[in-house]
Amino acid sequence: MPSMTCRVVTTQRELDDALRVRWAVFGGELELIPGKAPPTRREVNGFDTLRTTTHLVVYVEQEPVATVRILLPNAEVASVTGGVLGVEMEQRLDLSGLGGPGRVVAEASRFCVRRPWRHSEAVVLLQAAFYAESRRRGVTDWLAAANLETDSEEDARLIQKAFAHHGWLSPHWRMRTPGASVTPVVSNMPFYSAEEKARAREGRWETLRLPRSPVLVARRMGARFISEPLYDAGFRRFTLPLIAALDNIPTRTLARFAALMPEGSTYHSGGRDISP
Repeated sequence: MPSMTCRVVTTQRELDDALRVRWAVFGGELELIPGKAPPTRREVNGFDTLRTTTHLVVYVEQEPVATVRILLPNAEVASVTGGVLGVEMEQRLDLSGLGGPGRVVAEASRFCVRRPWRHSEAVVLLQAAFYAESRRRGVTDWLAAANLETDSEEDARLIQKAFAHHGWLSPHWRMRTPGASVTPVVSNMPFYSAEEKARAREGRWETLRLPRSPVLVARRMGARFISEPLYDAGFRRFTLPLIAALDNIPTRTLARFAALMPEGSTYHSGGRDISP
């Protein structure tokens, strides 16, 4: 079995690996990024180089196969935007209610895994290292936006109602959107068929298919959803913002993290090997 490691990015080459994985997944495999492919084949934005941003990359042997980034609160960005956290999601969501003594809220974003490793331990290793690094940095809560796999507002709202049926909406937080966003008039990526929509109108929520990523994060990380669906124009999909308290991650998930780390899969942080 090939060796697998997860590394906190500390060099230009490792950052380049993260950006190339992001392009390969978002621009190539999932075709989420419209327009002509850039000659560099990197997916980049301004939050990538902030001192408050941390990237993690999973390698199989020497090949980068998965990545995620942690956006810690940034006072400079918050000052410019009039926000409270200075993270990317704050451009689309009012996060003013999330502050408070003893709470450090970070945004988890650009979580992606190359297709051949999407159902492998690479996913769990990335999550485990992300958890360990967040703990090391004092993070108490994660924000993220789960991909709903559709550009249909109707379908996105049905998915949200199905999540409510499963008890996955946050009982504590309900974030407001600053204003209406421009959404597609005609959907090119519907999620539900006419028959499934009919079942939803009958209230048969337990029979509906659900997008994989938000279901996994709700079950595996104890995440709860905190707003209406938001349309991401860059990736042409609806997302559903969520929050996950690190203290509330299910015990079975933490046990899986702890079991994985010693089994030849290493997490490197600043030259040190750390287990959760």
